[in-house]
Amino acid sequence: MANPKRRHSVSRKHMRRAHDFLASPHVGLCPKCGQQVRSHQVCGYCGYYRGVEVIKIEAEAEPEGEKK
Repeated sequence: MANPKRRHSVSRKHMRRAHDFLASPHVGLCPKCGQQVRSHQVCGYCGYYRGVEVIKIEAEAEPEGEKK
């Protein structure tokens, strides 16, 4: 089995392990609709941020072929 000839330095070890500690983004609930939203971001479902409508979201309409 292959063995390294020289010891890896502490710096090289830390560079290799840098991605082991990535954290998932913090998620909260939208006070308007209750969907999960990242912190300090506009809700993609209802378009509100801090109680103010920032983006106008249109309601999903039925496809024209399926109207009754």
